Amino acid sequence: MDAFSTLIRVASHEQHTEAETSAFMGDLLGGRLGVDAYTRYTEQLWFVYRALEDAADALRGDPVAGPFIRPELMRVAEIERDLAHLIGPDWRQGVTALPATRAYAARVAQCARSWPGGYVAHHYTRYLGDLSGGQIIRDKAERTWGFARKGDGVRFYVFADIANPAAFKREYRELLDGIAADDLEKRRIVDECKRAFDHNGAVFRELGEEFRISA
Repeated sequence: MDAFSTLIRVASHEQHTEAETSAFMGDLLGGRLGVDAYTRYTEQLWFVYRALEDAADALRGDPVAGPFIRPELMRVAEIERDLAHLIGPDWRQGVTALPATRAYAARVAQCARSWPGGYVAHHYTRYLGDLSGGQIIRDKAERTWGFARKGDGVRFYVFADIANPAAFKREYRELLDGIAADDLEKRRIVDECKRAFDHNGAVFRELGEEFRISA
């Protein structure tokens, strides 16, 4: 049997590609949308990462999810710095979650409360994705909207406490391979990874509707 980290990567490849090639992300990275669209996307990330990180302390001692709770990954404080820069000091009064974002965050919170394996699925799809593909978004945002390199506005994408991302991702995949779960549970976790990508894709679709470029 293949390593669990390989099974997860292969099984979720299709949804991953679909999310990466969404019309919204294509327009954003292609410079066809303004900084308001980037700001709106960052708002949605705040709701999802709040759901992930609000549960972190409670799961720290869990045999399944606990090993994945790593302080150097935490993003909420960085997203909040970005939103203060993008919107202003009163940003909390105006941010709203799209319906798809509410559903996504609710599913993360539900897994955190009742199914640590499912929480790991969401943890993997978000943090490893942003540690990898997120760097493309950061570079594009800096060049398109003039943010300082790795500064305010793009801090979400800057994992300052991870000196060697490649080594960190290797270590994370080793944790996945050693996860305290039997084969049936592993299959359930893989299915939840697919569900996480579907949630992400739904957020992109709703953002795309909000920022539709007229043909």
